[in-house]
Order: sequence, then structure tokens, then C-alpha cells
Amino acid sequence: MISELRITNLGVINSATIELDPGLTVVTGETGAGKTMIVTGMGLLLGARSDPKAVRTGAGQARVEGAFTAPDRTTRARVDELGGELDGDELLVARQVTSAGRSRSWVGGAQVPVGSGSAVVEELITIHGQSEQLRLTSPDRQRELLDAYAGDSVSESLDGYRQRYAERQQARAELAELTEQAQSRAREIDLLRFGLAEIEKIDPQPGEDVELAAEATRLQRSDDLRQSAAAAMVALAGGEDEAGGAMSAIAAARKEIETLAATDPDAEKLRSRVQDLSYALTELTSSAADYLDGLDAEPGRLEQIAERRSELATLTRKYGSDCDEVLAWAAEAASRLGGLESGDERIDELTARIAGLDGELAELAGRIGAARREAAASFATLVEAELAALAMPHARLSFAVTETELGPHGADAVELLFSANPGSEPRGLGKVASGGELSRVRLAIEVILAAESGNRGTFVFDEVDAGVGGKVAVEIGRRLSALARRAQVVVVTHLAQVAAFGDRHYVVVKADDGQVTTSGVQRVADDQRAAELARMMAGLDTTDSALAHARELIETADRARTAKPVRARRKKPAKAG
Repeated sequence: MISELRITNLGVINSATIELDPGLTVVTGETGAGKTMIVTGMGLLLGARSDPKAVRTGAGQARVEGAFTAPDRTTRARVDELGGELDGDELLVARQVTSAGRSRSWVGGAQVPVGSGSAVVEELITIHGQSEQLRLTSPDRQRELLDAYAGDSVSESLDGYRQRYAERQQARAELAELTEQAQSRAREIDLLRFGLAEIEKIDPQPGEDVELAAEATRLQRSDDLRQSAAAAMVALAGGEDEAGGAMSAIAAARKEIETLAATDPDAEKLRSRVQDLSYALTELTSSAADYLDGLDAEPGRLEQIAERRSELATLTRKYGSDCDEVLAWAAEAASRLGGLESGDERIDELTARIAGLDGELAELAGRIGAARREAAASFATLVEAELAALAMPHARLSFAVTETELGPHGADAVELLFSANPGSEPRGLGKVASGGELSRVRLAIEVILAAESGNRGTFVFDEVDAGVGGKVAVEIGRRLSALARRAQVVVVTHLAQVAAFGDRHYVVVKADDGQVTTSGVQRVADDQRAAELARMMAGLDTTDSALAHARELIETADRARTAKPVRARRKKPAKAG
């Protein structure tokens, strides 16, 4: 239940506070006084689209705050998830709209996305304005109302249906994409297979191109290398046709030193050193000879390298700048190819899954349709009884439930058929009902749904009495009063017959400057209330006769709302299944 609503800088309202209690609260005021801003403010708490033009002229921002008492466990849990806190047993919710179009929302003191804030409030308040009256003519809204009345008999099957329907839609979308891309997928498979086969045939190795380039460079310089190696051999061992070289010189030096060592012990150290040098020179000469022989060990190797590098170049032109990149492409291509080749298998899987889901959906849709048809008869009977009490004794109303293709809400088309007068064939509600008739149908449905569901939240009605007056207005007031026995009801009205049923009465009065201040939202009772009702009826300065008429209207309302309303009894629809 909402206990207080504070509005600042919204429309013509400068600052206003209205305290709300259980039962029926009526809000009245002259045209343009801003009484509908109360509904607009509650709509902002419910997440309505913010309109910068709604900010009072000259103000930078508008703000609406609502205080809710004793929220249920589910609401408390949502507030806790959002990081908000309750103030004792009270929940504070706020919405702020700037003249630049920015919007903010708070729940329990925590700033939250507007959608999150509205999700909390929409469980607490239901607003019925002119837009809801227009929605009543839509088949979707008529189906929602029928499902709400049917309760578990529809909702239990509908929950499972919607889950499977969403899965089916997802599978169909994937299947359509796979089927549409079949040709491009086949072309890509051929390209990938060709590339992988070409790479497999050549069989490049990691870093092979780099190694071959280095070897080719070395082989291309082999002539220079052989000349240098041969010169080194001549210097070390001498030529084939001439003596000399380092080895010959060392051998001669060694012979002379050994002669010295044989006669002079002091020359022994020289002999040892010349021997070491002779051995080292012999090893060096052998290594140089091996190197020279190695340069001529693989004749034709350079041609082999050139041929292999040419093969590798055919790959690096297409699949990467070097062998490593070519191998990386091959790994990615193999993975991609596996996914593409599984496309046909996936198509078969999806086709089978969709067929299975179609069967499950058809079965669930049959249960839902049967439950709707059973509920439709009972619901229509109750609405007709309410309409009879609202001065429409000849009204006929029925829900036409016809089979259609599978859709997101089942396989039914729901249309509310209506006839206000005897002899008239029932037709679509939006085609034949006047504004006043729509108001009464909407109120009758709401009263029934509230009674059947046990909804004890807050209902806000704006212009529910549009297009009616006299006895009908009295019956609307009585029905609103009956609804207020089970829930908190706030109604903005311009009819004294409706306002007379209020448990409390607020009047919105503009100041001389055209704005509504805190003192401009006044709670009236007794003589003040009678004066306001007299103004609403006569539209002139109150007179004794007008006041007497107003007091008589209040007494009539008191007697009417204490009378127990007569309603048809509902035949509870059986649960599907």
C-alpha cells in the first residue's frame, strides 16, 4: 500500500504531498488544477517514459517520491538485491526527471536503473488510465485478462509452453541461418580442403624456410670458401709440388731443438713446447682438411635447396609470410573445417528437435486453449452481472477463443465480443462500445479480477467515469467502494456521484499564480466536502440547495456502499492436464 506521495515541479504542481490510507481515496479539482499529475507521478514511479516537457516551467528537474508500507517478502528480497534498505516497515521509491531529458530512479535509498525501480513498484500499484481503456480493445490485452482470471489452470501450462516456444524460435533461427548459408559454407569447405591438402603435400616444417635460406647463402659462397680453405692448407702443410708450410718449418725446428736437448739439459723445456706446438698444428691441419673436404661433400645440394624453397614459396604466397604462419593457418583451417562439415549434421539435429518441440507445443496449446474456453464462459457471466449493476442490464459479453497457428502465447486468438442492447449482435468491443461503456466494462473486469485473485495492492483509476453520469456514476462509485474493501483504491474523478463514495477526499486547488503548492492539495471532510461536491455538480458558487443536494448524495452513497452487491457465482475452471 502507498502511504504518501510527494510531487515536486511536475506539470503545474510546484510542491504537493498527499497522504493515502486504505480504502477509497478520491481526488477532485477544477479542470487544469493538476489532479491528473497525481496519476502521472505514480506512472513515473512505475517506469513511464520521462517527458522533459512535464518538468514545471522554470525548474531544472521534477521529482516524485512514494512511501510504501509493509511490502511483502518478495518485494523486500528485490529491494535487498538492488542494494536498497527499508526504513523500518516503509519502502521509499523516487524518480527524478530533468528538463534535459535525463532520468534517475531510487529504491530504498539506492540509485538503480529505471527498469529495476519500476519492476519493484509495478508489483505494488496498478494504474488504469485512458491508455488502459484503449488497451482493453486490443486482442492481446483481452487475452491477458482472460488468462489472469483463469489463473493456474492456464499459467501452469503456459509457463512450460513459453519456455519451449522460445527454444523452438531459437532453433528455427539457427536452422534458417545454416540453410541460407549452405552454398557459401560449401564453397568455404572446398577452399579449406584444397589449402590443407596443398600444405600436407609439401609438408613444411617449423622454421624450415629460415634454415634453408641460411644454407643457400653458405653454399652460394662455396668457391670463395674453398679458395680460402685451400690457401690455409698450403700455409699449414705446403703445396703438392713444393715443400714448405708451417708443418715443415715446425718439424725442422723440432729436430734442431731435440739435438740441443740431447747435449744441454737447459734446452729440455724448449723440446717440450715444440712438441706441443707440433701436435696442435697437426690437429689444426686435419680440421682444415676436413672443412675443405666438406665443401665438396654434397654436389647438387644448392639445386635441391632452390627447388624446396620454391615449393615453400607457393605456400607462403597464400597462407602466411613464413612456414610458421602457414602451419598456424593450417591449424585454424582444420578447426574451421570441422565446424563447417558438422553443419549438415547440425541441420539434421535442429530439424528433429523442432519437430519434437512442435509436438510438445501442440499438446500444451491444446491444454491452454481448453482452460481458456472454460474460463471464458465463467468470466463473461461475472462481467455481465457487474455490468447489470452498472446500469447495463441488457449488456451481453463473451470471449471468443478460436484456434490459430502456434504463437508466443499459445494457439488461440482471443476476442472480447460485446453488445449493449438487446437484439444487437455482439461484435468486437473496440468496434461497438462507446467511451462510457468501455469505462464500465473495464471497471467490471477489474472488480472481478481483484475479488478472484485476492489482489490487495493499490489500484489507481483516472477518468474511469468518462462519458457517464447520473445513476451509472453512482454505480461506478459503489463498485469502486466495493473494490476498496479488498485493496487500496485511488480515483481521479470529475463526477460528484463517484466522489461521494470516497473514504477520504482530496481537492487540488491552484493558487493565483496558476501553480499548485503543498497547501493546494487539501483533504476535505464534512461541510468542506459537501461544498466541493456541490461545486462539482453545479459548477457555480455553492447555494443552500446545492449543499443540501451534496449532503443527500453523501448519504445515498453511504447507504449504497453498505449494501452487499449481488454477483454471479464463478464456476471454477478445472486445471489443465
